[in-house]
Amino acid sequence: MQEKQLQELLGSLSLTEKIGQLVQVPGEVLNAEGQELGVREDLGLSEEIIRNAGSTLNVVGAKRIKEVQKAYLERSRHKIPLLFMADIIYGFRTVFPIPLALGCTFEPELLERLCEVTSQESVAAGAHVTFSPMVDLVRDARWGRCLESTGEDPYMNSLYAKAMVEGFQKGMSDGAKEPKGMASCIKHFAAYGAPEGGRDYNTVDISERRLRQEYLPSYKAGVDAGCEMIMTSFNTVDGIPSTGNKWLMDDVLRKEWGFDGVVITDYAAIAELVIHGAAEDQKEAARLAMEAGVDIDMCTGCYANYLEELIQEGRIDEKQLDKAVMRILKLKNKLGLFEDPYRGADEEKEAGLFLSKENRRLAKEAAVKSMVLLENREETLPLAAGAKIALIGPYADNQDALGFWAIHGTKSAVVTLKTALEEAVGAENVMSAPGCETILEKDYHDLPAMQKQYGMEGWSDEKRQAEMEKAAELAAQADVAVLALGEAVLQGGEGGSRTSLTLPGDQLALLKKVREKAAKVVVVLFGGRPLVLEEVSKLSDALLEVWFPGTEGGHAIADVLLGKESPCGRLSMSMPRCVGQMPLYYNHFNTGRPYDGITPNRFFSRYTDCENTPLYPYGYGLSYHKAEYGPVTLSSHIMKKGETITVQADITNTGSRAGIETVQMYLRDVAGSVVRPVKELKGVQKVALDAGETKRVKFTITEEMLRFYGKNMEYCSEPGKFQVMIASDSSYDMQAEFILK
Repeated sequence: MQEKQLQELLGSLSLTEKIGQLVQVPGEVLNAEGQELGVREDLGLSEEIIRNAGSTLNVVGAKRIKEVQKAYLERSRHKIPLLFMADIIYGFRTVFPIPLALGCTFEPELLERLCEVTSQESVAAGAHVTFSPMVDLVRDARWGRCLESTGEDPYMNSLYAKAMVEGFQKGMSDGAKEPKGMASCIKHFAAYGAPEGGRDYNTVDISERRLRQEYLPSYKAGVDAGCEMIMTSFNTVDGIPSTGNKWLMDDVLRKEWGFDGVVITDYAAIAELVIHGAAEDQKEAARLAMEAGVDIDMCTGCYANYLEELIQEGRIDEKQLDKAVMRILKLKNKLGLFEDPYRGADEEKEAGLFLSKENRRLAKEAAVKSMVLLENREETLPLAAGAKIALIGPYADNQDALGFWAIHGTKSAVVTLKTALEEAVGAENVMSAPGCETILEKDYHDLPAMQKQYGMEGWSDEKRQAEMEKAAELAAQADVAVLALGEAVLQGGEGGSRTSLTLPGDQLALLKKVREKAAKVVVVLFGGRPLVLEEVSKLSDALLEVWFPGTEGGHAIADVLLGKESPCGRLSMSMPRCVGQMPLYYNHFNTGRPYDGITPNRFFSRYTDCENTPLYPYGYGLSYHKAEYGPVTLSSHIMKKGETITVQADITNTGSRAGIETVQMYLRDVAGSVVRPVKELKGVQKVALDAGETKRVKFTITEEMLRFYGKNMEYCSEPGKFQVMIASDSSYDMQAEFILK
């Protein structure tokens, strides 16, 4: 449809029909036949608004979507198709590792491929828009939604945001006969990952400089990559909730960045402006959101019930409404829905794509690359050929490997670690027992209700004792005990904030008991956030962080344990020694009294009961090869504006196995008009090294890498001294210097 035709369509709509385009109804309002189930009391929507609603969420499956769309269009005066949106975060039926794990790959190209495959499955299921990627920067492991973020670094998060948007939307607008790609939605705008206390939905209060320097770059990268939609965040920004924040949504997003796509709220966020205390009632909330530039009201009655009244009163200009409606119509047009309202929905294609052999292969590759080997004392891993394995722990034979937010994934298709090990070494070489439950009531206030809701079994005290004894007996009989431990799925995700980051339930007690009996102990750690692992580390001969690894997690873990694959993941978030260190991140400020970790003096920026440093730093990860880094050299020690400097170092694999080394380049601005971080990641290269091989790795330093928001909020570089390092993780000291003139 041409622009002129869209304008004509807009002009033919009644006020109610226009408002309807801005209303998103939950999927349960429409049944599989597309008939209204009646007015939802909690939304207060009229039947007329429901008949004209512009979009719905989490209605998926080709057959169901075609039925709903057909019935909807039959009752539509103008035949404007519904937009079908869904929470498709890190896989559809084939589920990949959680984004926090994918951040450990340091491979944006891989994330692009994963999102393209996810899009293919989703389009076959009839979905038009995915509420992904989530690009919120996160530095506090207490926050439950860590699992949806790619980590704590602005540079890498920006690369991942671009890659994921391009992956989801690949081919979306190329005029292909068969639909390709789906619209991506960058979320949550903005700074949702910085809530006080790590508590979800809580207040965010940061300076504009920090917001622009550290939190906004990943959203901007997604916008620059062409994302079609932005989702507002639940939190405040400078005391104003994002959903009603005109400076954020209009001045920055639209005018400064040039975003001309659709802005949608998070679930019920307009109504929550009242609860925040930013609006007296839902009518005022609707006015604030519309003036801020919010186009779609997700699952409240605010726009539906009050926009017409606000326009009639002259408090909202109908031109504002028209702009919002046009943005939605343009997205529907870009997706080709006016020509094919059933875009891509195809039961036969679903059957061929869902959990296909190729998609599973990619899921396994991603799981392997996202695992992080934290400890490997005396080369415990890979396991010796023919070793008798005692596989113990609540994740030993557990299909809960998808994480909290893979709501469309097929749990029954998950390969467990027990299944994979038995396939690899034979069932006769694997003895298995859960040993304990994943979680107890002390770890989760609402656990009884959750157990009932999710059909979880609670053990008796007698069973707990018997299972732990059985596990210890198996450990004593084996050459190695592999303990599959971790936090419960329920403990993470949205609303899954924690004040304790230790292993839940009796898992630590199980580890201690097995340690007494086992010759060797390997801990395989599942979860959706960094945990406090100091005691776990001490009790382990090897420690492998596998996160929630997705559909093919079992096969991937088995291959790494047995040495068929080498671990190459690097931490996307710093691992704390203690929860009291939160928030914890590598690119912090130095302070006027930095602690050197040695001097016995209390008058430094330090804790008296814990080291300042993380247990495992950002960018850290071991492998089965060993790399040594040579001296860092610069092509020049003077950089003039408009010029570049080359920095290089030789990397040698001193081990006996080939491997992939993730080489990281960090910069430090020694002194600025405002305080600068102790270091910032500015380059990454993944280098394949054969045993004994040396390769020279080069990075180009540009003046753009040295820019920041200075004293007067200008974005520029400042002349002065800079330091550089090339290293395997963020914990090393700077190694060379140059001057920017």
